[in-house]
Amino acid sequence: MSHERHEPDPEVVALASRVFDHARQGHTQTLGTYLDAGVPVNLTNDKGDTLLMLAAYHGHPDTVTLLLDHGADPDRLNDHGQSPLAGAVFKGETEVARVLAGHGADPDIGAPTARETAQMFDRRTTYS
Repeated sequence: MSHERHEPDPEVVALASRVFDHARQGHTQTLGTYLDAGVPVNLTNDKGDTLLMLAAYHGHPDTVTLLLDHGADPDRLNDHGQSPLAGAVFKGETEVARVLAGHGADPDIGAPTARETAQMFDRRTTYS
């Protein structure tokens, strides 16, 4: 049994990088085209951040809505145990937090949770 390690295809890495940039920058329509073409909606980067986490953290409610409508997991934690909702609360992205909460994001998962983050930074939220 061979346990060879294969290097990732540079074209696939470049494509994934572009997709993550579209989420981070809020390029909703372009990202939607990639999703419609088969890019996995819960794709994660090397830190465990999903497309949803990046869109939420960077304050793009329309992109967050698109991802959720395509089946993104609103409670998927990154490698640091952070949820998209906690990221939005941390950054003060109220509209994103409302969209996530409206799609059932759990304010009590992760470390710290979204609820704890809101309390730490004295932020009012739709779920506290």
